[in-house]
Amino acid sequence: MSTHEMSTEQQRVFIRFDLSARIEHILLIISFGMLCLTGLPQKFHNYNWAQDLMNAMGGIETVQTMHHLFAYMMGIETVYHIFALFRSIFIKKSPNRFSMIPGLKDITDALRHLGYNLGLVKELPKYDRFNWKEKVEYWALIWGTIVMFLTGAFLMWPEVITRWLPGYFIPAAKAAHGGEALLAFLAILIWHMYNAHLAQGKMPLDTTIFTGKVTEERMRHEYPLEYERILAREQKETGAKLG
Repeated sequence: MSTHEMSTEQQRVFIRFDLSARIEHILLIISFGMLCLTGLPQKFHNYNWAQDLMNAMGGIETVQTMHHLFAYMMGIETVYHIFALFRSIFIKKSPNRFSMIPGLKDITDALRHLGYNLGLVKELPKYDRFNWKEKVEYWALIWGTIVMFLTGAFLMWPEVITRWLPGYFIPAAKAAHGGEALLAFLAILIWHMYNAHLAQGKMPLDTTIFTGKVTEERMRHEYPLEYERILAREQKETGAKLG
């Protein structure tokens, strides 16, 4: 698939996310949303709203079963993501295959962004395919997924775990699982929803992750380094054809 196409108004748009990435995001939305819906009421089971919500879903046993099923779904999505990364890096050798790896520039970009917000710097840093905030979110998701899978496994199979580890690992896993779940829920609700869908004049809602498309104006404004690299590659390809 090409990196750009023309809309009906002849305005150039770029393909930012391919079909594979969009499928991943949809699976993640469904599995994460349902894990929150079935998991948080269990964490706050002493509250009336949690009891009412669990009763509406069929009771605690049904809620637990649903929670486990959507945990498996997230596990499948995680495996899908790993295979997609493997394909991008080793088979397709995509030019963007290492774009989520953090580097020194991300630290300086974050400091410059802070300076801009404080009025100490006049211009925002120039971002590449992913900015420092998007990388923080991505790696926080990776870390959170690892924590949730490990602690969730402890809670699903305590008899097996305690054959190898002391019993106090189970209540510790329960505390970590619930705390990480609440942190992830709030991070998505507050940080991700604002930065990915509402910020920078994206009202009423940025749907790029669903359509895969972004306008040339947004590319120039939000991801100028990637935009410049694409134009340079196109000019090189055009020159090669003419030559």
